[in-house]
Amino acid sequence: MTKYERLMNELPSTVDAALITEDVNRRYFTGMKSSAGTVLVTREKAYLIIDFRYIEKARKTVHDAEVIMQEKLYEQINAILSKHGAKTLAIESRSVTVSQLNSFRKSITAEIDDSDALSIAIDALRIVKTQDEIDKIIKAQRIAEAAFEDVLNFIKPGVTEREVGLHLDYYMLSHGAEALSFDTIAVSGPNASLCHGVPTDRPVKEGEFVLMDYGATYDGYHSDMTRTVCVGKPTEKMEEVYAIVLDAQLKALAAIKPGALGSDIDGIARKVITDAGYGDAFGHSLGHGVGMNIHETPNAGPSSKHVFRENMIVTVEPGIYLPDEFGVRIEDFVIIRENGCENMTLAKKNLISL
Repeated sequence: MTKYERLMNELPSTVDAALITEDVNRRYFTGMKSSAGTVLVTREKAYLIIDFRYIEKARKTVHDAEVIMQEKLYEQINAILSKHGAKTLAIESRSVTVSQLNSFRKSITAEIDDSDALSIAIDALRIVKTQDEIDKIIKAQRIAEAAFEDVLNFIKPGVTEREVGLHLDYYMLSHGAEALSFDTIAVSGPNASLCHGVPTDRPVKEGEFVLMDYGATYDGYHSDMTRTVCVGKPTEKMEEVYAIVLDAQLKALAAIKPGALGSDIDGIARKVITDAGYGDAFGHSLGHGVGMNIHETPNAGPSSKHVFRENMIVTVEPGIYLPDEFGVRIEDFVIIRENGCENMTLAKKNLISL
């Protein structure tokens, strides 16, 4: 069964066709990266309407959908809808702008279903990964892990946070990454208490933590990891906090399996940190899904209602952040398997002193 057929099976029977215009969703269905294009899916057939810039590539690479040169888009959409007798057209409510919605209502003859039905149906497909998707994510992760091993030889007193971040970026982009998963976080000393801090020209100093949160993208799929290392010898407090974060992560990892609730897994890690006296210093959710977006469903947070299923992917990233002192976060991400989970992150996570 194609992705298009699975999509239509997820939609209510009252929906005759679906219109997909969001860049990542379009790439998910067609397998082709482009800055424009319209995917129109009916109960019988799928179409990609795309302009001259991408038509040659589309005809060579897109399968399971008929590729059509875009000329007069709305006329072409209406003709396809008429051909298939489609009366109701669902749109992506979570990404369509008000301006686009007005254009659709004005120019498309079918009734526009602007409910969340299509967005929910796409989420239902994307939340469970195929083996091909998993293979691409693992490839991205291996690139990121190689960058970690490389940067350990670069970090020393005097190099700046910005230089550490750029070193990671250059390695990933020169060793097979299509792009960065997101703007690399590389922060040190008191800046590491900023859980999403931006690298600065601050030099790394002896006896400080360096926190690095980054990832690579491979063929449209992201990786995500965080490691915290020490330059020189850590203090007893730094060692204590690091051990607490690692213990929280390991206990959460051990509990992940099909049927587990995202909020319960978050609670396991949060209890370890709270019992150690640092509950107020862990202010974000434990984890999130990863795929063609760096943040996807499912979520593992205090209020998460997501029930984990086989072949979902979720990060596990507890942290403790002490303002004006330091911060520690350790992040792996896992595939939920039949009897537990498989950790895709192989990078060492014992406390490293450089």
